[in-house]
Amino acid sequence: MNFLRNLLAAILGCLVAFGILMAMFFIFLTLMASADEGVVVKENSVLELSFTQPIRDYVGKDASDPFGGLWENELGLDDILHGIKVASTDDRIKGISLTTSFLQAGLAQAQEIRRALQDFKASGKFVYAHSDFFTQKDYYLTSVADEVYLNPVGGMEFKGLATEVLYYKDLQEKAGIKMEVIRHGKYKSAVEPYLSDTMSPENREQITTLITSLWDEMLGEIGSSREINEETLNIIADTLGARTPEYAVASGLIDGTMHFDQYETLLKERMEWDEEEELNYVEFEEYLLEASGRRLQIGKDKVAVIYAQGEIFYGEGGKEFIGQGMMSRALQKATKSENVKAIVLRVDSPGGSALVSDIIWREMELAKKEKPVVVSFGNVAASGGYYIGVAGDKIFAEPTTITGSIGVFGTIPNAHELAGKIGINAEQVGTNKNSVDYSLFEPMSDSFRDVVQQGIEDTYETFLSRVSESRNMSMAEVDSLAQGRVWSGVDAKANGLVDELGSLDDAIAAAAEMAELGDYGIRKYPKYKSNFQKLMEDLGSAKTKIGTALIKEELGSETYQILKEFKNMTDQKGIQAKMPFSLNIK
Repeated sequence: MNFLRNLLAAILGCLVAFGILMAMFFIFLTLMASADEGVVVKENSVLELSFTQPIRDYVGKDASDPFGGLWENELGLDDILHGIKVASTDDRIKGISLTTSFLQAGLAQAQEIRRALQDFKASGKFVYAHSDFFTQKDYYLTSVADEVYLNPVGGMEFKGLATEVLYYKDLQEKAGIKMEVIRHGKYKSAVEPYLSDTMSPENREQITTLITSLWDEMLGEIGSSREINEETLNIIADTLGARTPEYAVASGLIDGTMHFDQYETLLKERMEWDEEEELNYVEFEEYLLEASGRRLQIGKDKVAVIYAQGEIFYGEGGKEFIGQGMMSRALQKATKSENVKAIVLRVDSPGGSALVSDIIWREMELAKKEKPVVVSFGNVAASGGYYIGVAGDKIFAEPTTITGSIGVFGTIPNAHELAGKIGINAEQVGTNKNSVDYSLFEPMSDSFRDVVQQGIEDTYETFLSRVSESRNMSMAEVDSLAQGRVWSGVDAKANGLVDELGSLDDAIAAAAEMAELGDYGIRKYPKYKSNFQKLMEDLGSAKTKIGTALIKEELGSETYQILKEFKNMTDQKGIQAKMPFSLNIK
């Protein structure tokens, strides 16, 4: 029976493997056929931007991988900006139709896309926008359009920014499991939810200052595009003066209400087409395939752009998180390359491991001795994210970047109370006084807490010294800006934590100028494995991704995010230099 069962299992395995290989073969043929056909862009075309996928700074697709686009559900900001820039010089593209709803991007990313659309308009082409529903971030982006339209029975949010922080102290007491917390910094409130059931005055102060600065930046750009002053925009927000399509028109935030077929008729009129003719739409993602082959910056000399995105953990790193392995290799390759004359580090990270942050900081210091190193902050460059960038010769931040958060903490789970409730008693045996330093099932001793606290203080002092040296400030000056407090890019520029307000392109241009380059190309690091490659390496990972997707679908995105954040907190190892809270600004 065992022989027969094993034989059947072997046959089934061979059939499955054969099926996968055949599927790969047919997919490969399809991709090759699509590549041969290319993207058809007709004369008098309209580029359609909908942004239905999540956007991250960089997806690192390998152009030589024919399966690189399979099962990828993200867009790279670098590809988006390049595509819009190429379209502005493409005579076949007459304008852009922006139809996005529920934009899945950070505020700084939306700001960069908005700036690219402004440049597109400056080329003499039009940008029109239509949606069934505008979130505030959607509207912030689409307000740059020449004309903005909303479905007559659609909806729109315009009410000011807000955020919510969840607190777990009472839950811990009821469950008998708590997080032991050691920290430095009165604003270092990443751990506050484990210590209190209410928000501290310091935390409320910094969050209020932060979101007010971000809101002011949004209002300034919206007001400029719509020719409405900021005072009036705040009145509209306070009175919910855009809560219906009719109110939104009356307030001047949009130009009118239209069903999509009416909007298409308007586009035809704009392009002087007959109403019976079909518009030549080009989907933006398809256009990116053609745009990727058109280099706007060329030259033997290169500026290396190294992307650091996600939380910081000890290890190799990848698309989802920053590790010292991949980052160190990227910095070393760029430093050793004869063609690379300058380096730009693009950071989008709330921080994480203090140890890994310092390892990457050291690689930045070594690179800076050989070549100019400029840093560009994206959505978030806080705590460890700021730490790894502070070594740069010059730091750029977007006005809406969340940065700073110079502070450290440590969290250790403790289940002593739960263990007592369910009848678990842990006994320890060791050879030396401190060989058993901590047990999940015993209260934290004062001596162990003192040791950890000393480590926290040492790490904080090291963090201060790194910033002090790089920013030419005294330790006292840095400490007054630190304590874990976060700042917007505008405020960080004012207090000296960054040098300039500007985009990634601005940072690249500054690096090229420092290296005295004329014509130059861009070389991007690192290259990530596609989901297809990872699937082939480990079919088990596909089960994980499917399982994760099912859990997220069943729980809902907000509940899943809470569970994910709690898990991340319990998985943290070592002292953390991390953003003081998780903000879902809406």
